[in-house]
Amino acid sequence: MRKRRVILLGATGSIGTSAVKVADSIPDRMEIVGLAAHRNVTRLAEQANRLRPPAVCAVDGEAARQLKALLAYSPEIHTGEHGLVELATRPEADLVLVAIVGTAGLRPALAALRAGKDLAVASKEILVMAGAIVMEEAARLGRVVLPVDSEHNAIFQCLENRPSEQIQNIILTASGGPFRCWPAEDLARVTPADALKHPTWSMGPKITVDSATLFNKGLEMIEARWLFNVPMERVQVVVHPQSIVHSLVEFADNSVLAQLSHSDMCFPIQYAVTWPDRVPNNLKPLRLSELRRLEFEEPRYDVFPALNLARTAGEQGGTLPAVLNAANEVAVETFLQGRIPFPAIWRLVAETMEQAPQLASPTLDDILEADAQARRHAQNLLTYL
Repeated sequence: MRKRRVILLGATGSIGTSAVKVADSIPDRMEIVGLAAHRNVTRLAEQANRLRPPAVCAVDGEAARQLKALLAYSPEIHTGEHGLVELATRPEADLVLVAIVGTAGLRPALAALRAGKDLAVASKEILVMAGAIVMEEAARLGRVVLPVDSEHNAIFQCLENRPSEQIQNIILTASGGPFRCWPAEDLARVTPADALKHPTWSMGPKITVDSATLFNKGLEMIEARWLFNVPMERVQVVVHPQSIVHSLVEFADNSVLAQLSHSDMCFPIQYAVTWPDRVPNNLKPLRLSELRRLEFEEPRYDVFPALNLARTAGEQGGTLPAVLNAANEVAVETFLQGRIPFPAIWRLVAETMEQAPQLASPTLDDILEADAQARRHAQNLLTYL
């Protein structure tokens, strides 16, 4: 049983804090040897002073200067986007857990693979925007990409390295969000406060709004296409309000396997770190006799168009998934500022996808440029919403 030495990018967010909790619970299997955050130096310093990794990174320059004064020891301090790459390639680590929101995790993720590290991926943008590049690079280098999202981690557990030709359908479960049963005409009155009330998960504001629009599930569809090497038509979504079944796999023989647990990100994080082993923990066990019901229903595609937009982006590929992701980030930020109504999130993404330029076989630089162009395009379109 080996001990994983982990670099944690995005240490102060919800995934990062859960990862630290996992490290505390299985110290014989997981040691954090590097921590990175954007600018939350108070929490980063608390984590570093307790875990004592040899290196830390605050991406924001002013935050890095503040961090030095808050540390009770003298690790190497990295800063800037290049600091993330330096941290992700340090020789003492064998696994890099990427939990950074946005595009900032792309270059350090690829750098980590090229430095001989395995990846544990919690940042959707990495595989949504550059899934082909990341997975091809991992295969070329003989490295493993381990999913941390609860849904993809569930699929990973169900598949157990079975070849993709044995997969009939990957079925991602969605809670349906807080507006699952709302009439379509009522969605225009949704406020940011309404959208930030997720029925089962405690997450950051961006991903919580994405769960309400179902763009979170749409992005996960594209992720699954790359992680498990299946075409988009074999990636399906079912609404499961209880969030106990985290995803399912339907195989060629029409049998279905599912992974169940309580809603706690410590489950998938621990499995990603300890894979292929299963390690005892103190997480809440699932008592099937205590479950009143497990419900499943079709998504309302006409009311929540995010799933069809994501399917289109995933099928077309190229830079279109990056365009979708960028436009959605602009739309969510603008909605949270109270400047556009909730349904305008879908309209802004759809119009940006229709109008933004696209490339079929992009390089990483092409993808990052498409991201920047789509953001500018979406900002311009806001005038007309």
